Parts: sequence; C-alpha cells; structure tokens
Amino acid sequence: QVQLVESGGGLAQAGGSLRLSCAASGRTFSSYAMGWFRQAPGKERDVVAAITWNGGGTYYADSVKGRFTISRDNAKNTVYLQMNSLKPEDTAVYYCAAGRIMRVHTSAYDYWGQGTQVTVSS
Repeated sequence: QVQLVESGGGLAQAGGSLRLSCAASGRTFSSYAMGWFRQAPGKERDVVAAITWNGGGTYYADSVKGRFTISRDNAKNTVYLQMNSLKPEDTAVYYCAAGRIMRVHTSAYDYWGQGTQVTVSS
C-alpha cells in the first residue's frame, strides 16, 4: 500500500514557476514508477510526466517538454514536478500516481494522491 500526498500547487502568473511535491508513505516507494497527471474542468485526466523507479527514464507530454522537469528522491520518498514558463492552459488539478511500470495511461497506476490545484493567470 502506498499513500501519496501532493503539495506545492497554487496561483502563478503566466511565465512563472511552481514546484509540486508528492510525498509517499511506505517502504516500497523506490520500487514504483511515478507519474504526474492533470485534469482540467470538463476534460480527461492526462499524463504530464512520468519517471522510472530509479529515475533513469522519463517521459513528458509534448505540451510540457522543455518547460517541466520530473525528478525523484527515493531517500525522501518524494517525487517532484518543476514547472517553468507556465501558461494559462496549464491550469488544472495535478495528481501524482504510483505504478509498477512507467506508462502514460491512468489505468497503469495503482495509487493516486488527492490532487493539488494549479492556476495560471494571464
């Protein structure tokens, strides 16, 4: 069982930055791939970025490539999402998730956090 708690969301201006954190409970965090997803009102939950269990592999959605960076610290049981050059279209609830294999689909992830709101003003 893994419990995930996101933090770091809030209000930012276009062009600004935010750093999301996702703290995990349990001693098996380092065995899980992690993903960040987002869901805007009326839209599906889509992958933003994902990272393998050891950080050796990453994936980014085209819409965030070059702006967002996913990283993890297995000693701290935490995964991060550094978001730079924010755009109003980045506004959404952001969720972190844990799964056995790094994938882009929500169905591949077994555990989810409660989400944190990110709002980017123009």
